[in-house]
Amino acid sequence: MTNQKTVERTEVIAAEPAEALAAMLDLDIPHKAGDRVLPLWHWIYLLERSRESELGEDGHPVVGIPAPPGPGRRRMFGGGRVTTHGLLEIGKPATKVTSVARSIDKQGRTGLLTLTTVAQEIFQDGQLVIREEQDIVYRAPGANALPTPPAPPEPPAGPQLRLSVDERMLFRFSALTYNAHRIHYDLDWCRQEGYDGLVIHGPLLAFMMGEHMRREGIDLVGRTFGYRLVSPMTKAQTFSVVPGPDGLAQGAEARSAAGTVCAVSTLTEA
Repeated sequence: MTNQKTVERTEVIAAEPAEALAAMLDLDIPHKAGDRVLPLWHWIYLLERSRESELGEDGHPVVGIPAPPGPGRRRMFGGGRVTTHGLLEIGKPATKVTSVARSIDKQGRTGLLTLTTVAQEIFQDGQLVIREEQDIVYRAPGANALPTPPAPPEPPAGPQLRLSVDERMLFRFSALTYNAHRIHYDLDWCRQEGYDGLVIHGPLLAFMMGEHMRREGIDLVGRTFGYRLVSPMTKAQTFSVVPGPDGLAQGAEARSAAGTVCAVSTLTEA
């Protein structure tokens, strides 16, 4: 069902997407019928699959939710909040309802910005399993570079998680999330948008912050995972996820190989 304000999508939660993401990360996880989808792994399910004719020059859809506020606007993933009430079960249908929660225009350091927040709710067996908000930033057209981030402080002591990202992984993650944005695979387009190399997906940084918590035994169920992307991470590299200032149970940071803080997250009670 689709109208101007809401998009609803229902599909069976299959084993193969979880198997594919686990393979990309060199993990072994249960993924047969009856098993549960791990926290944040719902990002590879219930995806909107736009027609080729509905894609703009940058690879993003120009219709649907969200649609760009005007031609030529450059799209960035700004952050979001995920409240995990439960875990999706593989082998059963689930439904995602998507709507625009709010959209505002403001003047940023690089020109006009439109901040659009997309709300999503995922239901299974008649129960709300996941409630989420995603913040999308639309920048003005042009190739002006983003501001240089400040020098980061030393990372806090604690466990670290590293991920080596190259062009192959960018391709695979784009495929898993059905993301055709050209900043992840087209170097000429990256330069046109003001980046100095292929951009590592913001959702991948956010996902790995949540993964670090999960792998360290921190439960995301019954909690809200909030994340914010503060600086683009570009070029093939090995990045690190480290505890936040208050410890990993309260949040994490994703830092580039050069030490730049590119994403931050928090974990709070739902």
